[in-house]
Amino acid sequence: MLTSLKFYRNSLFVGGKKFYLNMKILHLILEIKYGLGNIITPRISIMKITFQSETARIQKIMLKNAKAGFINQAFIDKQWESLNYFARPDFAKAQEEYQKFIQFFENNGIEVHLLTQNENLSIDSVYCRDASILTDKGAVLCRMGKERRRGEPAALGELYEQLGIPVLGVIEAPGMIEGGDTNWIDESTLAVGRGYRTNASGIEQLKSLLKEHCEIVEVALPHYKGPSDVFHLMSILSPIDDDLFLVYSPLMPVPFRELLLSKGIELIELPDEEFESMGSNVLAIAPRKCLMTGHNPVTKARLEAAGAEVFVYEGVEISEKGCGGPTCLTRPLERVISE
Repeated sequence: MLTSLKFYRNSLFVGGKKFYLNMKILHLILEIKYGLGNIITPRISIMKITFQSETARIQKIMLKNAKAGFINQAFIDKQWESLNYFARPDFAKAQEEYQKFIQFFENNGIEVHLLTQNENLSIDSVYCRDASILTDKGAVLCRMGKERRRGEPAALGELYEQLGIPVLGVIEAPGMIEGGDTNWIDESTLAVGRGYRTNASGIEQLKSLLKEHCEIVEVALPHYKGPSDVFHLMSILSPIDDDLFLVYSPLMPVPFRELLLSKGIELIELPDEEFESMGSNVLAIAPRKCLMTGHNPVTKARLEAAGAEVFVYEGVEISEKGCGGPTCLTRPLERVISE
């Protein structure tokens, strides 16, 4: 006979009842209530909270909806061209798209935390991944490579304080680093892209903050379209599971690609024709369960052929015009690993 137990944070759940996780209490439960003693070994399921995964099941997520980020049509009209958007977002349509985007997470049991409106920030603030890096030790507030976005990290810091997430450190000038240039390859390895949005000083400061916590792998990014382009490490990389990544190899440095393969990671290749439409920008909400924009059918088919469950959303206004896919629009706050 086996008894199923579940641990979550500091609590033990047995038969639907919650107990504070204390080894003396655990021993009493097994010995007295269940009569297991030293004869029968229980089956134990441990749920571990982590910030150092791109693929574990998301439990909480931070978003900034279109109403809070875009504010109104006049606010958009003053900024979109200077921020290098491909086209002018429509405020009303963006709100409709974003409401459906939020509903997707809520329908999947994910707790949503919304950033508030701030007229001192730009419309780029809807892409809330970029302003911070989360670790199991706390948050690192970035210093954005795009000058118009420099106020965003402080706004995130206020929300983290409300949620009880400690701030481990802040990247200072002349350092620059953006969350879109960082990616947890595994729980102990953080890849950081060195490009136009993340510089050497920013990486060195991050290494100093995390030196006893994880390995940082620096990834040299290509020039591609130059300093004005929105190009991050995550432009060419989306983890789908611990051992399955979607990649765009033509722009991937050989040493980094070889590193992924050496870790036993299977690579799904993005087709050339779907790179510009953000086919490589895919958010894993759980292992092999992911979200992407709706105009990349070949990529979707390749993901499904690899065993992934793929959901799509309509993001013409909130994603395509500003070149920010689902990983850009989101900052997962807690992911859960079952052991």
